[in-house]
Amino acid sequence: MTTLAKLPVTVITGFLGSGKTTLISHLMQNPGGKRLAVLVNEFGDVGVDGEILKGCAIPDCPAENILELANGCICCTVADDFIPTIEALMALHPRPEHILIETSGLALPKPLLKAFDWPDIRSKITVDGVIALADAEAVAAGRFAPDVARVDAQRLADDSIDHETPLSEVFEDQISCADIVLLTKPDLAGPEGVARARKIIAAEAPRPLPIVEVAEGVVDPRIILGLEAAAEDDMDARPSHHDGHDDHEHDDFDSIVVDIPELTDPADLVRAIERLADQNNILRVKGYASVAGKPMRLLVQAVGARVRHQYDRPWKADEARLGRLVVIAEHDDIDADAIRAVLAPATQAAE
Repeated sequence: MTTLAKLPVTVITGFLGSGKTTLISHLMQNPGGKRLAVLVNEFGDVGVDGEILKGCAIPDCPAENILELANGCICCTVADDFIPTIEALMALHPRPEHILIETSGLALPKPLLKAFDWPDIRSKITVDGVIALADAEAVAAGRFAPDVARVDAQRLADDSIDHETPLSEVFEDQISCADIVLLTKPDLAGPEGVARARKIIAAEAPRPLPIVEVAEGVVDPRIILGLEAAAEDDMDARPSHHDGHDDHEHDDFDSIVVDIPELTDPADLVRAIERLADQNNILRVKGYASVAGKPMRLLVQAVGARVRHQYDRPWKADEARLGRLVVIAEHDDIDADAIRAVLAPATQAAE
């Protein structure tokens, strides 16, 4: 690559827990001969995804090529955060041949594309493509998008009815901005669920989009890298609920960080997180926990009531064995006292 060539960037978007970090981990291990760099933007103060990716670092994407911006929207802080971070990645030696940006699960991708028109970088970088991940099971269950046929019928009857929700707006904006949709976790949805998810996505997309089923983030990098979409020059084809607004807000959602003492049994924490989803409408929980008698740290990832956990690495000698969880929900469902009360029984046995 010459210094005059624009550096390609792939924006990877998708709702909370759709599998963005898993996809990037796979691309890092299978870069298709490209030297990669990664920018991770998270919703919440605890940087879980960036640390996971640094644990997957290889020579073609070493840990120093992975930068993280936590608790913020990079498209809302262009001058202060996004531009300096992109410039830092471009200045690496050897220079990356492709940059991956993992957006927050609550991010609207179109405002981020507008950031690529910033004078300092617009002649040096191009958006190779926008990849939207959609959780097949969640989409099929109607958690993000409404029943399209039913809503269309109601709108014909009454134009004043507003069926949009914060969840559906984020989902629709991510699909509308995409060049390719990766339908993740198809095994959990089953054939009927996958078919329903495909139908919902096709109905929400403003133009025909390729939809590729992906399990555990495994996809040939040639499918999603090297699209040459120049998405920053194709804004009109990517409609957004926030077109015409000078800014956008994330006030519909909120998060808290909960410190948790050492656990006796991870199953107690799993049951508590399931209760949070069922009783408190919590969308996402992710973080780490310490388990008594175990030398390794427990990584916890939950989407609604679906909880996964695994031991990811030994505790470091200089770090306290204290668990921390990021809990994300719609703003009105974030009740810190209620959330801590539900989680408390999981740690009482150890205490």
